[in-house]
Amino acid sequence: MKNNINSDKKTVLSELKLPEDLKKLSLKQCSNLCNEIRNVLISTVSKTGGHLASNLGVVELTMAIHRNFNSPEDKIVWDVGHQSYTHKILTGRLSQFSTLRQQDGISGFPKPEESIHDTFISGHSSTSVSVACGIAEAMKHQHKDNYAIAVIGDGAMTGGMFYEAMNNGGRDKNNNLIVILNDNNMSISKSVGSLAKYLTSLRNTEKYLSTKRAVEKGLEKIPVMGTTVTKGIKNVKDTVKYKLLKQSTIFEDMGFIYLGPVNGHNLEELEEIMHMAKSYHKPVLIHVNTVKGKGYIPAEKNPGEYHGIPKFDVATGNPEVSVDECYSTVFGRELVRLAENDDRICAVTAAMKYGTGLQFFHNSFPERFYDVGIAEQHAVTFAGGLASMGQIPVFAVYSTFLQRCYDQLVHDVAIGKLHVVLGIDRAGIVGEDGETHQGLFDVPMLTAIPNTVIYSPSCFEELKLCMQKAIYSDKGLAAVRYPRGGEGADTNHHHISTDYLFVRGKQSDTLIITYGRIYNEACKARNLLSNDGIECDILKLTQIYPINGNLFDEIKRYKRIVFFEESMGEGSISEKIGSRLAELAYSGDYSRVTADGFVKQASVSACLEMLGLTSAEMADYIGKRSAGNGKT
Repeated sequence: MKNNINSDKKTVLSELKLPEDLKKLSLKQCSNLCNEIRNVLISTVSKTGGHLASNLGVVELTMAIHRNFNSPEDKIVWDVGHQSYTHKILTGRLSQFSTLRQQDGISGFPKPEESIHDTFISGHSSTSVSVACGIAEAMKHQHKDNYAIAVIGDGAMTGGMFYEAMNNGGRDKNNNLIVILNDNNMSISKSVGSLAKYLTSLRNTEKYLSTKRAVEKGLEKIPVMGTTVTKGIKNVKDTVKYKLLKQSTIFEDMGFIYLGPVNGHNLEELEEIMHMAKSYHKPVLIHVNTVKGKGYIPAEKNPGEYHGIPKFDVATGNPEVSVDECYSTVFGRELVRLAENDDRICAVTAAMKYGTGLQFFHNSFPERFYDVGIAEQHAVTFAGGLASMGQIPVFAVYSTFLQRCYDQLVHDVAIGKLHVVLGIDRAGIVGEDGETHQGLFDVPMLTAIPNTVIYSPSCFEELKLCMQKAIYSDKGLAAVRYPRGGEGADTNHHHISTDYLFVRGKQSDTLIITYGRIYNEACKARNLLSNDGIECDILKLTQIYPINGNLFDEIKRYKRIVFFEESMGEGSISEKIGSRLAELAYSGDYSRVTADGFVKQASVSACLEMLGLTSAEMADYIGKRSAGNGKT
């Protein structure tokens, strides 16, 4: 029996010492707190943007976890970390929650340096069970009797790493590993494939399990015999279930005890099943059914749209800023236009149909559209299979998630010289999602793969031209990378190319080299410098790799060359050009401004400013470089 805190008095979050006081509350008080938490989530995300629907769906589940386990001694691993907002609130960060995803604020994902209750940083899916397996094994070696709890969504189950971890974790019958499957029938887009159907079949056993729990409770009330009979029923549970359901679950086949499904919005049922799971001291999987967007009607009706959302009006649910056109939608519509005249073109997504603009392709050509679930590695190899049969697969994927596919890009596409096109969305800085989502590694990664062509357009029209060239002119792995959001009002539409372009003015001994969206910042920096009497030329690269060898005869004539690049510096285009200039014995001043290390959450503009990639920062850098003759 829990020791209630003034059980007759309404409890509010701000009065509690969290998470310790949660165990002292009544279920009614906890239910009231869940309502308060939902109001905090809706109010905060409406101002900061963020992942709303997934967090609204796990409020009761998070409450039950913290009431039945002892964080930080028990380790809670969130997969994907974007569903950890309630966890942050319940672990002492309520007063900071208004800073969610803001510069110098709290992260939108678990972050150990932020709190001892954040066990492991997790911005990508399907990793939690692997982490929890490792933690559970370490606890055994350290003679600790604590629990390792992995909270994973049904969409993350489509990632193969989940099964690798389950196969490994189920082998050890004597550990405190608990996997909680948050099943809301959604990932980001609606869950697809055989696994979604399988989980649906398991959901249909909930009535059987509810009846079983009711019978057990009834038997326990019978004097003397009740407890004995109940224990007997529990001892033959697996046999009875197999006879009634004619199957064991895939989780039991992997060595886990399977409990559920249970109503993820009923605190009493959640606590009962967690208490049961703890008693086994063996690998357990708890199957929890939740509603994504629970408690906010717009999010319940459109959970995909409210998965990740910008600022919005709480009363109407409408976004504060509505972007009619962005790089993703332009990419999606142009792909449809090209596919209308070429039935070889196929579109592939890893559970990101809306995020990458492929909803238009799905609506127009459903028979050529493939959503493979959160399985980026499979998506690349699957695309390789399509390409081997003469199709032209286009895989649209966020830069941060492309990182998961390196082996497949090398072995299953590049070595075989297969023609696969990558639409690399969210390339460069993405802003508030922070370190785990910044798209700063795709260039260094892809330039290491032979026979790869990479384009980085600076405006919508250039994007369309690059797509056509990638699909029809290139033969091997071709990538078109583009940023999050729109092109901006000050975009230089008249400076369009698919290779490279020199922008020259008065005679100058300084050359700016850049590509992508920050080319427009470079143009503004050039004007600022001109006002100060410093003339600059610009070299805009559109096909950024392979680097056109004809460029070097022209660029080495400049006394000063500065390369501004929205990418990690190691392995970047600027590094490769610098190496080539050194080989050519270039004697002028060559410098480059790139990212160096992980970039924390802040707005896109703030991140670019910190990196020195805004027009003002560019102009300041070149001005100081010119004044110091290249020695600053």
